[in-house]
This record gives sequence, C-alpha cells and structure tokens, in this order.
Amino acid sequence: MTDIASDMRPQSRLLRWAPPGARPYLMLGRLDRPKPVMLLLYPCWWGLAMAPRPAGFGWIDLWYAVLFGVGAVVMRGAGCTVNDILDRDFDAQVARTRTRPIPSGAVSPTQAVLFLIAQLLLGFLILVQFNGTTVGLGIASLVVVFTYPLMKRITWWPQAFLGLAFNWGALVGWTAVTGELALPSLILFAAGICWTLSYDTIYALQDIEDDARIGLKSTARLFGAAARRWVAGFCAMTVLGIGAAGLLAGLAPLPFLLCLAAGAAQLAWQVATLVPDRPADCLAKFNSNRWFGLMVLVGLVAGRAFA
Repeated sequence: MTDIASDMRPQSRLLRWAPPGARPYLMLGRLDRPKPVMLLLYPCWWGLAMAPRPAGFGWIDLWYAVLFGVGAVVMRGAGCTVNDILDRDFDAQVARTRTRPIPSGAVSPTQAVLFLIAQLLLGFLILVQFNGTTVGLGIASLVVVFTYPLMKRITWWPQAFLGLAFNWGALVGWTAVTGELALPSLILFAAGICWTLSYDTIYALQDIEDDARIGLKSTARLFGAAARRWVAGFCAMTVLGIGAAGLLAGLAPLPFLLCLAAGAAQLAWQVATLVPDRPADCLAKFNSNRWFGLMVLVGLVAGRAFA
C-alpha cells in the first residue's frame, strides 16, 4: 500500500463546533462523516419511490422521506457503534481504525453500550410512525445489524451480510407505501446487495494487509488480484436487477432507463479507474457511490411520475 486513508476526520466542521465531551460520541456514531449514510438511505428512498401509490398518498411521500432520512442517520450510527464495540480489539491493530473512540480510549465499552441503547430507542420511535408490516421488517433488521460485525471472523463474505443490512430499506420503503412485500421490492433488495458487494469490496481493499495480518476475512482478500473483475460483475448485476425491478413495478421506461444508464456509466468509471493498492483512491471510489444512488433515485422518481 502506498498511503494510508485515515478513518477519523478531526477537521470535520461538526467536531470543531461540538462541545469536547460530545465529540467522541459524534465520531462513534460517524456523524463527523455523513456521506456514507447515503448508502443506507438510498435503498429506503428507492423502495419508497418505486412503490405504486395508493389513492390520496400525496404529501405522505415527503414525510416518509424525512423519517427515512433521520432513521438512516440514527441506525447507521447504531450499526457503527455495534461494530466498534465488537471489533475494538481488532480496530486497535489496524492503522485506519486504531484512532476510533473505543480503541483510543475516548469512550469506554460501557459508555458505548449506553449510547447504542439511546440510538436504538430513537430509531424505534421513528419506526413506529409506519404501518405494522414496516415495523415488523424494521425490527427484524436488527438481527442482521447485530450479527454483521461478527461475519468477518467466520466467512469470506462479510460484505454480503453488510448488503443485507444496508439494503433492508428497499423492503421497508416499499412496504411503507403498499403495506406488503412484492416481487419488484425483492429484486430491488437483491440488486442492492450486489451494489454493496461492489462498493464494500472496494472499501475493504484499504485494509487488505492489516486484515491478513490479524486474520479477518473479506471479499477483498478472497478475490485478491481478481477483485476488479468481481466488482465489475457485481456492478453489472446491480444495474440489471434495478432495471428489472423498476420495469416490473410499472415505471415509465424512458426516464427510468436513461437515469439508470447514467448510473451504469458511473459504476463503469469506478471499475475502470480503480487503483486497488491505493487506500485513498479506494476510499474516493467508495464515496462516489452516492452519485450512483442519486442517479437511480432520480430515475425511479421520474419513472413513477410519468407511469
């Protein structure tokens, strides 16, 4: 590796303005780095945008979008807190993560657990604003949220389990409108998992040497020199899956597919320009996935509007 992409962002404006005592908790919940939360939020908005509208839905769309936005911030923070609690000993041995609040000693494991409970309570208050099916799905997602951090110890495919957690929102967004699951939402969910496999394999390339040294597994280590080809394959399945889901859901093909084509070009750029042995480049490519998510969202909204 030719450079190290630091995990903490002490120059964050939020950290500079926050009281000193709050800063470790803001970092623990990753509120100093809000960009990746979009990777959790976009599937929620995708499902919401793709679902067929019942009569009189109207402004509920906007309200649900706001609820999903707040919920994504809270639950991303909860997921990161769980991850940091369970991985604190490993994080202390990895250059990118050793300055996180728990391994650095800024927050104790007990304090982190209390912070986690507060985040989960807030997340539940948001969840109960939806219908019963959505509430049930939201509660079920906690199984994945709490087990994902353990997967890198026992399987070469922890990125697949992250995909389950990060794309659960596709199901939740759809059921928030329709009250029930349907084939398009399940295909969208599967496509989202492929998307996560692509971007989190890229992310894991940053830690490939440290992970090998301490015995943690990842798709980046599994694929090795073939990582670029695997990422390309996951990207292709992502685009095909989203396209199939949108068409099955009855979206207007022209605006939807035009935006999806733009998203496909963004993914192709990632694969073509990726420098696997440069952590800073891997992080930049990982962060660029928010643009793919936005292009898909615009296509889903337009496709539904003109359907």
